[in-house]
Amino acid sequence: MPDPIDLTQTFYHGTRADLRIGDLLAPGYVSNYGRGKPAVWIYFAATLDAAIWGAELAQGEGRERIYIVEPTGSVFDDPNLTDKKFPGNPTKSYRSRLPLRILGEVSTWQGHPPDKLQAMKDGVARARAQGIEAID
Repeated sequence: MPDPIDLTQTFYHGTRADLRIGDLLAPGYVSNYGRGKPAVWIYFAATLDAAIWGAELAQGEGRERIYIVEPTGSVFDDPNLTDKKFPGNPTKSYRSRLPLRILGEVSTWQGHPPDKLQAMKDGVARARAQGIEAID
């Protein structure tokens, strides 16, 4: 059985959506990742680095943003990362079927170097060409 998730830690969500404190991020809307189909999960992380990747890889024209979020219900390890790539969830990546409440925004953060970001985008494109979606 996986270790319980510490819900007292700070959680982050990287995106290009323009949101305000108190807004809810919820599944059911068109995802800004993958093929743009409605998301059945909302994804977030307890590491700033994972949220930075989320902001940098999000599709769309909006400014990259990282929000501080609070889950409003059950939280699960993100199997897209934990089971497939990083056993034990060192990225502290999670998902929920219930909304996340926006508590604040991280106003200053450093993105990944351009070559590292391009390598990640190239990897996502290769996976997509093989029919692998990053978000399930």
